[in-house]
Amino acid sequence: MSEQRLMVGVDKFENIVALLLEEEGYWVRRGFKVSLTQDEKRQIGKTSAPKPEIDMLAYHHGRNELLALEVKAYQDTPGVKLAQMQEVHEVPTGRFKLFTSEVYRRVVLARLLQDLSAAGMADAQTQVCLGLIAGKVNQGQSEALRAHMQEHSWLFWSPDDVKAKVAARSVQA
Repeated sequence: MSEQRLMVGVDKFENIVALLLEEEGYWVRRGFKVSLTQDEKRQIGKTSAPKPEIDMLAYHHGRNELLALEVKAYQDTPGVKLAQMQEVHEVPTGRFKLFTSEVYRRVVLARLLQDLSAAGMADAQTQVCLGLIAGKVNQGQSEALRAHMQEHSWLFWSPDDVKAKVAARSVQA
């Protein structure tokens, strides 16, 4: 599959996810870059790290809740693999750094909240929740992945969850 066609699929999936979140009362922002300080980069063990990018932020004012989401369509791949999400790294590495490196997660999410608070888009009481919305999960691993995510109090929408939300939306229309 061409890279351009694959990007159209990714954009379409992100558009669907954004619409579903907006209908649940969230405002959504895509491709949010977090500006780490040099000290924060030292804390994560990568002094020359590029700005971390969070695929999608979703803020619910009534709940004062901010979702920091990885949104992965994963068309033409085996999908998200449980083993990838279960990795543990002291220094962030791999595709799912926010999930697999506790230090990285703590530093990036704290900086995210500080930056949003400084911009008047959040406050010190805003609850930040990490999450994954997957368009494809490796065969037969959705429930094990859901259990892993719940263990860590992370949000997870499986492909079936996304399909069910789209179907429910169609019934309401």
